[in-house]
Amino acid sequence: MDMSFRNQIEVLQERKVRMPAAAFLSCLLLLASCFILQQAHAQTTKPAGKPMTNQDSAAVKELFFSALTEKTVDNNKVAADLFERVIQMDPLNDAAMYELANIRKVANNYDDALPLLQKATGIKPDNEWYWLALADCYEKTNDFAKLNKIFDELIRINPDKPDYYFDQGNAYFYEGKYDEALKVYDRLEAVTGLNDDLMASRQKIYLKQGKLDLATKQLEQMIEKDPAQIKYYLFLSELYNSNNYPDKALKVLLTAEKLSPNNGLVHLGLADIYRDKKNIDASYNELTLAFAISDLDIDQKIKIILGYLPKFPDPNAKASALELSRILTVSHPTNAKAYAVYGDMLLQNDKMKDAKEAYQKSIELNSQVYEVQEQLVRIELSQNDIEGAIKDGENSLSLFPNQAWMNYLTGVAWLQKKDIKKALEYIKNATGLEFQDKDLLAQSFSALGDCYHDLKDNKKSDDAYDKALGYNPDNAFTLNNYAYYLSLRGERLDKAAAMSKHSTDLQPNNSSFEDTYAWILFKQKDYAGARQWIEKALSDDKDKSAVKSEHYGDILFYLGNVDAAVENWKKAKANGDTSPVLDRKINEKKYIE
Repeated sequence: MDMSFRNQIEVLQERKVRMPAAAFLSCLLLLASCFILQQAHAQTTKPAGKPMTNQDSAAVKELFFSALTEKTVDNNKVAADLFERVIQMDPLNDAAMYELANIRKVANNYDDALPLLQKATGIKPDNEWYWLALADCYEKTNDFAKLNKIFDELIRINPDKPDYYFDQGNAYFYEGKYDEALKVYDRLEAVTGLNDDLMASRQKIYLKQGKLDLATKQLEQMIEKDPAQIKYYLFLSELYNSNNYPDKALKVLLTAEKLSPNNGLVHLGLADIYRDKKNIDASYNELTLAFAISDLDIDQKIKIILGYLPKFPDPNAKASALELSRILTVSHPTNAKAYAVYGDMLLQNDKMKDAKEAYQKSIELNSQVYEVQEQLVRIELSQNDIEGAIKDGENSLSLFPNQAWMNYLTGVAWLQKKDIKKALEYIKNATGLEFQDKDLLAQSFSALGDCYHDLKDNKKSDDAYDKALGYNPDNAFTLNNYAYYLSLRGERLDKAAAMSKHSTDLQPNNSSFEDTYAWILFKQKDYAGARQWIEKALSDDKDKSAVKSEHYGDILFYLGNVDAAVENWKKAKANGDTSPVLDRKINEKKYIE
């Protein structure tokens, strides 16, 4: 489990453990005003024997300002040419060297930038920005030995700036010069005193050297210095636990728990240790305590809940995730995320009604999360709450009009309500908004086929079904519906039979699909085959379908068993079929088309 308190520890341990680039960037953000100042103080002398005249000095300044102007508008090529001319006229113009070097660096031309900066620092050894730029070059070229000498200069110039010490220590670390790095940190402690950043930097070295005793001793000193500061107990326990001393880690955290029983990170740490010790009940108990603490970040808790997903469908994992997500809504009652996650876990546990309520609460708190709204509408459709699906679907589309799936789902809801015009409007939108999702396109064109069938537009219906099967030739419902509608029209029965049989292969024991196949065989006058499949359909039918009983009667009539046919027609009537044609079949004792 990716325990949250570990993440916080890692963040602290990574602070200051970086190459100097971040410090360089902040320093190098100085704009032309700084450079102009440098130019104003730049040496304006030529080699001995050729002193610079006032006219020469004015020309140099004019060129320099022109170069700065070109650089400001990112015209670096022209700017570089002008800075080179400045240096030709005034070989000791350090400001021009610095500016030209920066242009070279932008182009990743460090080989040309280095000598310019080396010369500039020689001319102005106390210019901090020149040394920073030179350090950046050495850092980019991984020349750590020279980089450390640069930090010596930066610390000389600005001895109270902690970043330079940290960066030098880090450079020594990358060179593997751990003792030198520790000496730098000792110097830094004299400047800043002992703090978390300094402690983390030292610990990184101690652990690299295999000196766990020094790393733990440092944390113990921090605890002794500030015994109420719980983070040091967390750091120390993690240090012990990650180095295979779980009992020591547990002892440290139990001490921390006594000091701060409502610290969520302490409970997460205990859960981690108990889990490693295979004490699952104790681990889960600590999790529940942590989740009940509102100060603990909700995203950390959600990450833990999601950690259970790979263990699904294990009922224990599902139950644990569900309970933790319920506690989440108690400790974060105004956070939409809590109810969204609770809804997801309820859905995973087949608690559809409760999931629906959780999603509604999430949307009430925050209507800007589309995924939650889609889940809600899907549940409403599955529960045959057509009015709810239409209402919530259209509300969602008022906020997210270009969501293809929501257009499809809303269209299906209108189709269920038999408002074909509305259904077509939304489902057509879905096909126009999505071009990659084959599942959505297959279902959308299949729904269009249903719509056009209801409108008796057979050509458009068939075209839509063909498109649907082009995206997914194994959609059993599309195959069944298309086949059945063709059989009702008595058209392309061979194609209908092939599609229907494929649907029964895809979903065996589906009584509706078996009934369709039986009916197509009946239309093909294969009455023996039709009887075999209709009897299978009736055997699998749990709803006592009137249509299936009527079809059975039709088939038996053509097999010469009139009495059995009439008996099944009567069953169909008893099961709710009120068709006048059925009454005629019963009264006249014969099949009527």
